[in-house]
Amino acid sequence: MGNSTATRARLLAAATEEFATHGIAGARVDRIAAAAASNKSLIYSYFGNKDALFDVAFDTRVDADIANIAFTPEDLPGYAIKLYDMYLGDPMLVRLLTWARLERTPVGPLFDRRPDHDDVKFAAIADAQRGGLLVEDVDAADIWSMLIALAGTWAQAAIIHTADTSEPVADHDRRRAALAATVRRAFCRLH
Repeated sequence: MGNSTATRARLLAAATEEFATHGIAGARVDRIAAAAASNKSLIYSYFGNKDALFDVAFDTRVDADIANIAFTPEDLPGYAIKLYDMYLGDPMLVRLLTWARLERTPVGPLFDRRPDHDDVKFAAIADAQRGGLLVEDVDAADIWSMLIALAGTWAQAAIIHTADTSEPVADHDRRRAALAATVRRAFCRLH
């Protein structure tokens, strides 16, 4: 990895941590530079400004986590379980999502900069609906939104209970089973 590539990666990692901890308004460019053992002028050189840096950090984290989970519209319950595990394993992602909603996009699509972000998933859900695998009386975009919300039931922004990796395995297994059953009953035509 070249020096500029390594520096950019260190800055991005430090920025991701800083934004997850302090949000956009509370994040400080000088702390990011110090944590990355870099010069803060390089942040502006590589990323533009603090808001643009947040966008890159946010998009990179979301895209990396989602890329690790193959979307399976023919097995929405299994996909929901994978999302549960993703949220459980990456509390920083949920904090970034929360800050993005609080400080950037309180209503409407979270990815307003990338309006076609979920189009492939909508199309796959619609195909599964036409193929008789999923219910047809719920719009594909609504299935996607509810699936994400159900999987995040125990994520860090949960109002009732936030799951943690230190909890007993049996608790996670119980939640995964409940999640899969709920998704199956709500969206799958063939139980």
